Amino acid sequence: MAYQKKTWREKLSDDKDFPRVVKLGPALRKRWGGATCIIPSPREVDRLMRKIPKGKVTTINHLRQALARKHKTDIGCPICTGIFARVAAGAAEEQAAEGRRDVTPYWRTLKAGGVINERYPGGVAKQKMLLQKEGHRVQARGKNRVVVDYEKKLAAL
Repeated sequence: MAYQKKTWREKLSDDKDFPRVVKLGPALRKRWGGATCIIPSPREVDRLMRKIPKGKVTTINHLRQALARKHKTDIGCPICTGIFARVAAGAAEEQAAEGRRDVTPYWRTLKAGGVINERYPGGVAKQKMLLQKEGHRVQARGKNRVVVDYEKKLAAL
C-alpha cells in the first residue's frame, strides 16, 4: 500500500499530545532563556493567528509570548510555534482553494523584525500582495521584505 501524504488540514487537526509543558535542560535554558517551555498544539497556534484583525499584524515571537502567558511558562517553543504557523497557513490555502473565505489570515503573522515569511504559501510575493491590500507598506531590507512600522500595527494577543 502506498503512503498517502497528509493534507495541511489533517496536520492542523492532529494535536498528538500537545499542548505540553516541558522543563528545559541546561543547554536549552542557556540558549532560549527559560526553565519551562510550552509546546503548543497546531490548532492553538491557528486560533491565535485567527485573532489578528485586518490592518494589524503579529510576529511568531509575539505568538510565543502569548502562548507562554496562557500556559504560565517562561517561553513558547520557537521551533514548534513556527512549524505550526506554517501548517495553519497551508490549511488556510487548502480551504481558500475550495472557496472558503473565513480562512486563517496567515499573512498577518510575520517573522521577527517584521520580515515576511518566505515559507508561507505563495512565498513573499503573495504575502506582500495580501498585506498591501490591507494597507501595509512593504519594503526591501537586504534580501528580506519587511512590513514598514510593523511595531505600530501589532495586534494585542
